[in-house]
Amino acid sequence: MSAPIVKAEMLIRKPVSEVFNAFVDPAVTTHFWFSKSSGRLEAGRRARWEWEMYGVADDIDVKAVELNARIVFEWSFPNSNLVEMTFTPHAKGTIVRISNSGLRGSDVIALALDLTQGWNLVLAAAKAWLEYGIDLNIVADKAPDHNIEGWEK
Repeated sequence: MSAPIVKAEMLIRKPVSEVFNAFVDPAVTTHFWFSKSSGRLEAGRRARWEWEMYGVADDIDVKAVELNARIVFEWSFPNSNLVEMTFTPHAKGTIVRISNSGLRGSDVIALALDLTQGWNLVLAAAKAWLEYGIDLNIVADKAPDHNIEGWEK
């Protein structure tokens, strides 16, 4: 059996340039995904993302950034795997597609299901922020019993 490839997609009713920027600029991304970043995503660079509410962080290696079209990065969560995000103009806004491949482990099916849920939550949170300016706090509220005591935005 080959490893599953996780896929998620969402229409975000904003121009592709605005949606793309939301995923490369941590000043925007921190409203809907991670809480802290070492900087903008740039091809060939490493970025550190933090989820302060859980006391975890991860380094990602940015493989490609094609303006308003595509972001590719490799990260170790939960093992070394490749994520590709594409941004396609649509009559109603932008279609964001995420593909997460290279999954390994003893229970790769459970991992794929968890990642599928996670990517869909990130896309829904991005949609709420970009379309309505609402920070749903989805990532922190996904597992509130695991938040670090006293952590609040």
